[in-house]
Amino acid sequence: MNIKIPEIKSRELINFPYVDKAVEFYYLENGHTIIIANKPGKLVNISTWIKTGSINEDDSITGVSHFLEHLMFKGTPKYPAGEFDRILESKGAVVNAATWKDYTFYYVTIPNDENNENLNLTIELHADMILNPLLPEEEIGPVFDPENPNVEEKRERFVVIEEIRMRDDNHWTKTYDEMNSLMYKVHQYKRDVIGTADVIASIPRETIVDYYKKWYTPENMYTIITGDVDAKEILEIVRKNFIFPEERKTVKLETEKEPLQTESRYVENFKKEINTGFLMMGFHGPQPKDLKDNICLDILSIVLGEGKSSRFYQNLIEKQPEQIFNVTGTSQYEFREGNVFLAQGNFVPAKKEKALELIKNEFQKVIDQKIEDYELKKAKKKLKTGFAEDSETVSDIGELIGHFMTVYECMSCYVTYLDALENITADDVLNAAKKYLDLNKVSISVLMPE
Repeated sequence: MNIKIPEIKSRELINFPYVDKAVEFYYLENGHTIIIANKPGKLVNISTWIKTGSINEDDSITGVSHFLEHLMFKGTPKYPAGEFDRILESKGAVVNAATWKDYTFYYVTIPNDENNENLNLTIELHADMILNPLLPEEEIGPVFDPENPNVEEKRERFVVIEEIRMRDDNHWTKTYDEMNSLMYKVHQYKRDVIGTADVIASIPRETIVDYYKKWYTPENMYTIITGDVDAKEILEIVRKNFIFPEERKTVKLETEKEPLQTESRYVENFKKEINTGFLMMGFHGPQPKDLKDNICLDILSIVLGEGKSSRFYQNLIEKQPEQIFNVTGTSQYEFREGNVFLAQGNFVPAKKEKALELIKNEFQKVIDQKIEDYELKKAKKKLKTGFAEDSETVSDIGELIGHFMTVYECMSCYVTYLDALENITADDVLNAAKKYLDLNKVSISVLMPE
């Protein structure tokens, strides 16, 4: 068999803040991208990010991305199920994977040795798992009724369905899922990453294999090596191991365009086993590449709801004459096709209307008036600190690069981030608040005791 090592199409050097040497990007002719970031130390992180997640699914295969992530560890023709974990963990490695709306990634962090034996073995095992998974029927498990599970051998179907049930019992997750359903009516983001029990209990192996071959293609993959390594040597090792067993061409992902939300939406659900109320408010945000607005919403998140000095904590908890909220917070989720700005609160059920009124008032304030200079300075300082902390470990750098390549689809926003942050003004933040935090376009999910 004539095995052809993919040729290097082009090379790019990108200077990262807080990384000593330029990060090397190698774009191969088959579309696979290899990224090598030098980080002094004894640990090396190897990860492969695949640009596929729940955004690539429809109702008939919802949850397949996450299910496949589980099954990828179930052996290859060369290494039976369990060998991958056993070999690497015996050498002190940390092995894991994750699936989200826009991506799936697999990583290993391992202590390197003088002869690179650990690193070479890790790359071989990692590439073998990514390129040659068996996805065996006996590991997937038999089809069964999730409402009446009578399964003697609890294989991976059963394991994932147990995860789904655990999520259903999580009150914050329930509240978020209902809010997400309000925000997205047609776009693929409307589906939960973990899927549904009905689909996972019945999806055939052939469908999973077809999904794997369709989306686990060279053009959809970014393999990232972070550590104290010889870039030239590691590049050749990765190229020799990432030889696809057959030609795979990437299909263009077609997504449903979500109509602009022009009204506020509200849903209220009830649950017997809770004695407090939960609420989440969601606003459609900017594209990740819209760096200025993206940073402005991160600043607003810090000002409104992050930490004990935030407006939410001070005005909704600390200074209230009576207890209404137990917990409050804000955050921004970055998604490839549009971010989401979130506010959340846990409150006294009898005070539901007051809780909603108070939290809406805090949003109205940042729409009506510029934030204070001290708030802007504090938020910028916190963002700069977090930005620096993202480059502290090999796994942090690997995740940072993977996130930017799959969600932002480029690294330029990362390189220019600090300059963009420095130039943000209070007027910019006010304009972003007016643009994105319109209470006439908010989605609110409330979970109450029954």
